[in-house]
Amino acid sequence: MNQQRLGDASRPLRVAIIGAGPSGFYAASALTKQGGVEVEVDIFDKLPTPFGLVRQGVAPDHPKIKSVERAYHRTARQPEVRFFGNVEFGRDINRAELRDYYDQIVYAVGAPSDRRLKIAGESLLGSVPATEFVAWYNGHPDYAALDFALDGEDVVVVGNGNVAVDVARILARSVDELATTDIADHALQRLRESKVKRIHMLGRRGPAQAKFTTPELRELGELAGVDVVVDPADLALNPISAVRADEEREIARNLEILQAIADKPLTGAAKQLHLRFFVSPVEVVGDGRRMTGVVLERNRLEVDESGYQRSVGTGERALLPAQLMLRAVGYYGVPLPDLPFDDRRGTLPNVAGRLIDPATNEVIRGEYVVGWAKRGPTGVIGTNKADATETVAQMVEDLPLLSGVAADKASAEAAEAWVRAKQPNVVSYEDWELIDQVERERGEPLGKPRQKICHREEMLALIASAKAQEGAHL
Repeated sequence: MNQQRLGDASRPLRVAIIGAGPSGFYAASALTKQGGVEVEVDIFDKLPTPFGLVRQGVAPDHPKIKSVERAYHRTARQPEVRFFGNVEFGRDINRAELRDYYDQIVYAVGAPSDRRLKIAGESLLGSVPATEFVAWYNGHPDYAALDFALDGEDVVVVGNGNVAVDVARILARSVDELATTDIADHALQRLRESKVKRIHMLGRRGPAQAKFTTPELRELGELAGVDVVVDPADLALNPISAVRADEEREIARNLEILQAIADKPLTGAAKQLHLRFFVSPVEVVGDGRRMTGVVLERNRLEVDESGYQRSVGTGERALLPAQLMLRAVGYYGVPLPDLPFDDRRGTLPNVAGRLIDPATNEVIRGEYVVGWAKRGPTGVIGTNKADATETVAQMVEDLPLLSGVAADKASAEAAEAWVRAKQPNVVSYEDWELIDQVERERGEPLGKPRQKICHREEMLALIASAKAQEGAHL
């Protein structure tokens, strides 16, 4: 094949994107906007539904954030973009096969696991990743059958980033308010039965080092029917933290909100949310099978040579009885079959999005990475747009170096035939639109934006039924 023609109208560039979350869709969008490059993009996802963490990770009581789906929808409806849902990399399709059918591959697989605390008792029942709790209440099919210990009065949330804030808020918010969101039915029912009275959100460092954003923190302080508790002593800043508060507006705003919360008298509300700082869990205790509490150690801040303030245990410890602990200390990537992996960072090793072989540090031609799998779990949804743009720029720059796949496999038709042979229950974007329509129709009489379908089998049965009816009318 003439290398110069790759990406021309006579031979469009064939690209596979593994992962239909924000980074995958931003990459697809950027690819379709490259002037002078004709491209055909196939987006794969193991779920029948697109949009990744926008559907499965954004809190149900934050619907405005989900409005970004409209931009992804426009990308998916472009004629040069296709969605292949319910197709899992490493199970249904593999890397070698993708290289046979696509000139370039983009891995947009995110960071689906969690970081561990590495403390004794962490594996006891009741000690779970916050990522699983988030997936559960958002109706992720792989987590819909989980159950959580909401029959105790105390829950510990480890971390004070926005994920920790989300799970604490969902536990504290009134069920009547959640009932008007797209929260999964199974989660709503369990929360309705919940006996939780106290949620303890733990930060190992001080309020000036907390990772939550000001809007998220402010929302916590305004929860109806909840007493939010902050120890005023935790708000006293050391000199370095005081300087940071003077220089960084968000820290100053957060401290103002925390001070207002600390000054507010308790009302005797049915639920309490304790925002605690300078504490770390050092052991999970239990009956040998299930956790019954968490040993907490008081911390102090110590400055290292770089000026970073790290937490150091003081030896002062106390037991906090609790039946559930949600670990929200960071997402973490997982290795993919036959692909290099950086265990330390939890990412696919890369330079500016180009996949590299860590043994040689050489670029793996034609394979790329975007999003959290590229840079680690940092930033907000919009951060993925610039990230994807950077990777796509490398892809375009590499075009003259690519020979392209064999002519008999370099077509959309050949790729689709291969995919459907590997996974007959492929879900197209049109199929997803049917699921989307049904969810919205079911939610409308309940005053909800949608009633989520949380099981693959039901989604696939709905699609099959619709196609059968359509065939009957032909």
